[in-house]
Amino acid sequence: MARKRASADRQPRRQPRSKGSSGGNRFFRFIFSAPVRRLILTVIFLGLIIWHWTTITNWVDSVWAGTTDLFGWGLFFFFLALGFIIGVVWGRRVLSFIYHWNQWLGAVAFIFVVWGILAFFEMGGSFGDGIVGDDGLGGVFRLLGLVLLGIILIAPGFCWRQLKRFLGWVGIQLRKRPSPEATYAEPPSLDRPMEPSVITQPPLTRPPDAEATTPVVTPAAGAALTPTPGQQELRQVAQEVWKKYGESPALVTVDGWRLPPIDILDNVPDVEFGQADNMQRARLIEEALASYGVAAKVVQINAGPTVTQFGVEPGWDRKMKEVKERDKDGNIKIRQEEVSKTRVKVERINSLSNDLALALAAPSIRIEAPVPGKSLVGIEVPNTIYGLVSLRGVVETNVFQKLKPKAKLSLALGKGAGGEAVAADLSRMPHLLIAGATGSGKTVCLNSIVCCLLLHYTPTDVRFIMVDPKRVELTPFNSIPHLAVPVIVDTNKALGTLRWLNQEMDKRYQKLAADGARNVEGYNKSRQGDEKLPYLVLVIDELADLMMAGFDEVEHVLCRLAQLARATGIHLIVATQRPSVDVVTGLIKANFPTRISFAVTSQVDSRTILDMGGAEKLLGRGDMLYMPTEAAKPKRLQGCYVSDAERERLVYFWGSQQKEEALPLKIEEIVATAPGGGTYPPDPLLEAARQLGREHKHISTSFLQRRLRIGYPRAARIMDQLEEEGIKRGGEEV
Repeated sequence: MARKRASADRQPRRQPRSKGSSGGNRFFRFIFSAPVRRLILTVIFLGLIIWHWTTITNWVDSVWAGTTDLFGWGLFFFFLALGFIIGVVWGRRVLSFIYHWNQWLGAVAFIFVVWGILAFFEMGGSFGDGIVGDDGLGGVFRLLGLVLLGIILIAPGFCWRQLKRFLGWVGIQLRKRPSPEATYAEPPSLDRPMEPSVITQPPLTRPPDAEATTPVVTPAAGAALTPTPGQQELRQVAQEVWKKYGESPALVTVDGWRLPPIDILDNVPDVEFGQADNMQRARLIEEALASYGVAAKVVQINAGPTVTQFGVEPGWDRKMKEVKERDKDGNIKIRQEEVSKTRVKVERINSLSNDLALALAAPSIRIEAPVPGKSLVGIEVPNTIYGLVSLRGVVETNVFQKLKPKAKLSLALGKGAGGEAVAADLSRMPHLLIAGATGSGKTVCLNSIVCCLLLHYTPTDVRFIMVDPKRVELTPFNSIPHLAVPVIVDTNKALGTLRWLNQEMDKRYQKLAADGARNVEGYNKSRQGDEKLPYLVLVIDELADLMMAGFDEVEHVLCRLAQLARATGIHLIVATQRPSVDVVTGLIKANFPTRISFAVTSQVDSRTILDMGGAEKLLGRGDMLYMPTEAAKPKRLQGCYVSDAERERLVYFWGSQQKEEALPLKIEEIVATAPGGGTYPPDPLLEAARQLGREHKHISTSFLQRRLRIGYPRAARIMDQLEEEGIKRGGEEV
């Protein structure tokens, strides 16, 4: 009690306020309050206006008279523009206004046209008279010019397409005019330029002057003797290309072979995408994420040929608490104070893929979290217009040009989601596995790979072995000198070719061991021309067909080649449209680390080829996921496209300079003399099966399976060989 009394005595006593002082404070607070201050200022302003009303009205009348004389009825456009600018600033749409600058300038041009029309009726003021000028006819032409300028500014793409269409029509009309000489009198020479003329019947061989040094190109085996009109057009285009580029002295010559120029390929312009549309989609992404409680911001936009990648930076989850404080007047104020903040988890953005696709009205989107080498989450949204990636457009990029001097077999694969070119070295892959559904772009990818190699390497550098069970995809390459054997379309010959390739690998290892070289690059350093060992590239268009013919043998040979053939310069490119576990087995996947997956039908197929999902969300038409050897995640690309005309030009270019002394590879003889009629290799248990056939009158596949303790496929093959031997012995029953 004593302590409480002592503390109470220490506290200062409050002095009572006088009534006069409290009343004065209240009066001054009332005078200086915000509503009273505004009322006093309003009264003062209105008093000043009433005091000087005459002066103000005289000034307004003079200004209005001068303004109407200057602008006339066009003053309405001035107020309309002023209101529009205020609305843009008030609605915070300045960026959209800047991105659509051309359309606003076009609108201004049309306003000037209307202003000039008012001037003809003496309603446009001095400004309108300045637009049309003193001459009436000249004013009309000025207005027509402004109308044309406005149309070009508002729709530049449409105008450009119409101009190209008109120029193309003019070119067609000029080409239709008959020339004095309807055919080539003689082949073009290097001493004089080639004059334009019309070819009435395109020859199927090279010009007569080239026959002295080059044999006539014969049609591919199995091809139709009478070409169709489409083939005639392609052949005519190819011959024109040879006459334009084949005899040029500027061509690069390697080992007596002339490399084709880059101009032999078509130059396809890139599609330009509107930045305003991408900005709008970025705003929709931010709003959609914010509506689900995810703080994020789009900080990067990479427009690609097929998809646009939006780089999203995750925001912060902040925890706040309310703090109550009193101000000087004694009023209680509440403020928010940050307690902690944590970065938004990537899984939360990943889980909203379907919701983002709904907000963007997209068929499907793919989220790459995170983007390799960046602290961003990539949201890939399909473009409304798909761009075409040409082989020439990728070859001419700095990425490919820097890779080519270092790489042994450089390939142009396509362009990424951000528009960057992607190239690779086949010798470092060292083998490539391609899979995807029907019509997704596998064969086009194979054609672009082969054409890229034909563009940069001679037959002394690269030789091809092509297997095409479909008989129509790879057979157009039959006349190139790079082929070690004509395109194989028979399954039994394909199996024999795989056996020959296995033997060729063993022979090359013996040569390397005798020479003391570790790989084919070291062996070729001291050799030139035909002495070098060329790279052998095996291209299989459909693996599933071969696996159905001989599952165990094909898997064994492919795995052995994939494991050992890299040092000998043998590389495999295998494609299939059925990426199931019975075709793309675990052994094959383990030995093909570099894979390309096009659009597939289910996530199961995507996991079979890539060991992860994502390929089921691809768009098709060359849209693919590229998994290189050194990468942990696949990269999305739009593959290169090679047209039939470009392929025909390359094939005709190489076929026209085919040489007799080209290095032959004796594959056909080995395939023809393959054991077992070119169907199966000799089995080690075949002699034991023959002995069982002699001891028992009737044997079957299950009998061999039980007695020899082998599986059903092997027993069935042995049984087939025994039956073939029985037929050869005159139909005796084995």
